[in-house]
Amino acid sequence: MSVEDQQMKIRCLVAKVGLDGHDRGAHVIARAFRDAGFEVIYSGLHNAPEEIVQATVQEDVDVLGISILSGAHNELVPDIIEGIKEYDAYEDTLIVVGGIIPEEDEEFLYENGVDGIFGPGTPLEETITFIEENVKRDE
Repeated sequence: MSVEDQQMKIRCLVAKVGLDGHDRGAHVIARAFRDAGFEVIYSGLHNAPEEIVQATVQEDVDVLGISILSGAHNELVPDIIEGIKEYDAYEDTLIVVGGIIPEEDEEFLYENGVDGIFGPGTPLEETITFIEENVKRDE
């Protein structure tokens, strides 16, 4: 792979937030992202919002994929986004959420800065295509 190809690779952080201890879906999406040619960083389990903010900023990712099944998405996801905004990294970071997100909560998350929501059963290719078409890069 050439240096130019490596520079164009989409960098993605797949992050688990809060007390959610189930990470099978996060592993599945991380592998699919790698197979699609993304550079993937996985946070591991039980991260506080500030830890995810720090990893997002320090790793200079193009995409933050938040995996959450605990039901605390309306509290934790906006906290993460606010932290990313404090570091002036929001405009450069595509933020997607996967997991169990009730339909009635989706509008709230979109209003608070989420770019895409992908629940169980979403075809992996749909998520990958969304990221490829919406990643925030200076062309």
